Amino acid sequence: MLETSARLLRLLSLLQEHRDWSGPALAARLDVTTRTVRRDVDRLRSLGYPVDATAQNGYRLGRGAALPPLLLDDDEAVAVAAALSTAPGEEMAAAAARALAKLEPVLPARLRDRLTAVQTASVALPSGDAAVPPDRIAALAAACRDAVRVRMTYTDGGGATGERDVEPYRLVHVGRRWYLLGFDRGREDWRTLRVDRIADLHVTTFRFTRHDPPDAAAFVGQAVTSSPYRWQARVRVHAPVADVAARVPATVARLEATGDRCLLTTGANDLGQLVGHLATLPWDLDVLDPPELRAAVRAAAERLARAAAG
Repeated sequence: MLETSARLLRLLSLLQEHRDWSGPALAARLDVTTRTVRRDVDRLRSLGYPVDATAQNGYRLGRGAALPPLLLDDDEAVAVAAALSTAPGEEMAAAAARALAKLEPVLPARLRDRLTAVQTASVALPSGDAAVPPDRIAALAAACRDAVRVRMTYTDGGGATGERDVEPYRLVHVGRRWYLLGFDRGREDWRTLRVDRIADLHVTTFRFTRHDPPDAAAFVGQAVTSSPYRWQARVRVHAPVADVAARVPATVARLEATGDRCLLTTGANDLGQLVGHLATLPWDLDVLDPPELRAAVRAAAERLARAAAG
């Protein structure tokens, strides 16, 4: 049977799994009586942990005024530490580094060794993406939740800067970038806004009535993979969508399953870039649109065939 202090930590760990526990279930997990569980719950409450009572004499860890100690298993601790050590963006990385500095000293030696192995064996390529301050993400997320309008200065892909009045709906994370799906009141249409291009963000107190929004992931996927480009390509790939998704990032193309094949939609400003991208895929392809891409693929195939023959 666990000693009292160890049992309290184990009880706290169980309660932090974000579920309701019955007294008998906790007693079985801790190998004690339900009476002992009640006493241990009272001890946690005396230490400041808000353990709420639920129906049928159950328990749930509530929300308190302070952050309680987090009890993580080995895999959870390494996953959190590894994620913190690779946080993108200067400001996000600085906040992650502070959190990691608090976590590392309390890791057991066996976990510090695993984390050190991950850190020394990993390196991140510079992405060139602009940093997104954590407080901007938090402010936009709160505005989405509370359905309040935001005003901002926004620089579009062409470099033009202007004021925007937006009803924010969802944040979408694609690769190392964040996008905001919102209804632009000035343009009276839905827009995808890159969060790193937002400046002078002001969250107003003006509430808005929610419209019927488009699917956030699909809308942003369309915006980042094909809409900004001169050429939009539709290609049928003779492979299951899961296989293609493992090779083609979401920032490059949108994928749609069609039986044992899939439809790939992407874009570029140069047909040659599209031809080169398609040539790297190891499956048979049918170019559906545009006709100019089919001609470019045919010309490239003939040129490569001549090169191979020569």
